[in-house]
Amino acid sequence: MKGKIALLDYFDGKEAAALLIDGELHDFFAEPGPNAPGSIFKVKVKHQIKGSGGIFVESPDGDFFLHKTKGITAGDVILVQVSSYGDREKLPRVTTKLLFKSRYVIVTPFNEGLNIAKNIQDNERRIQLKQLVVEGLNHIPYGMIMRSSCASANKSEIIRDCKNTIMTAQNVLSAEDKQMGLIHRAPSPHQLAWREWIDIPALDKTSGTFAYHGVLEFIDELKHSKVILNNGNYYIEPTKAFVAIDVNTAGDISFAAGLKANLAMAKDLPRQLRLRGLGGQIVVDPAPMLRQDRKIVENALKSALSKDTVETNFVGWTAMGLIELQRARVRPNWLMRYVTFR
Repeated sequence: MKGKIALLDYFDGKEAAALLIDGELHDFFAEPGPNAPGSIFKVKVKHQIKGSGGIFVESPDGDFFLHKTKGITAGDVILVQVSSYGDREKLPRVTTKLLFKSRYVIVTPFNEGLNIAKNIQDNERRIQLKQLVVEGLNHIPYGMIMRSSCASANKSEIIRDCKNTIMTAQNVLSAEDKQMGLIHRAPSPHQLAWREWIDIPALDKTSGTFAYHGVLEFIDELKHSKVILNNGNYYIEPTKAFVAIDVNTAGDISFAAGLKANLAMAKDLPRQLRLRGLGGQIVVDPAPMLRQDRKIVENALKSALSKDTVETNFVGWTAMGLIELQRARVRPNWLMRYVTFR
């Protein structure tokens, strides 16, 4: 099937959302689980962790790690927002810089000003957006960032979303009378699909749509570590320490074949990591190629990562010719329910 279609359904009895582009699974939102990024908690500060530059904070829902913030001492009761998932023995990370992200706007209570996404480059549209927000809201109590999705949205949709998001922020920030623990829940998969998938012409939310559109077969493929490419294959192996990527050619051991396999991997890897919910340290062992071709692969990988929705830094090449990446842990590693990792 050509084109884009968003599918809202359930997988394994839990809410999920899938995005197909030209018949291929492009994105997948699984049930986020507890303590998901975006969740906001009322917590109590415990104590500083020596040598880590951070402190433990606690709530009835569990402990979190907060980078040391000025003015915060043991015993303080504060609001924090989860910024990344924990990983096995590592606690989820939180921040005191709360933000409220919606389809058209990000409300930043602790920053001032009305800003427009850099991706909106039409100067006339940027001016129009500032005017319609100022006129439509009358009063802007917090900092706001108008997202790139505003480029083609109509005024009423934008203003409605701004008002709803501001109201959510106000309700959370007036949480002094609320009990310790969860104050604001992270968005569900269906809410994330509405928030993040813009300009999708088709939507199917009938029961069984995953089975009808072949999503279940795509999920079965994700349960295997091997990814087949036109010019070879590569393996994705999550371990306790990092995610290992091993690239291979399809029998041709020439440097030219190695370069083709590495370029194919570079184009596909962000999608695979996104679908599998993998983050943290990632180490890529490329197929053998000429040293002078490393820059070609590096540029291809950086280009693919720049288009991804999850922040990933290209750290560099090791002395052994491996590629190191550092990827944000903002997606649930939902495949752990079905795959035994090393």
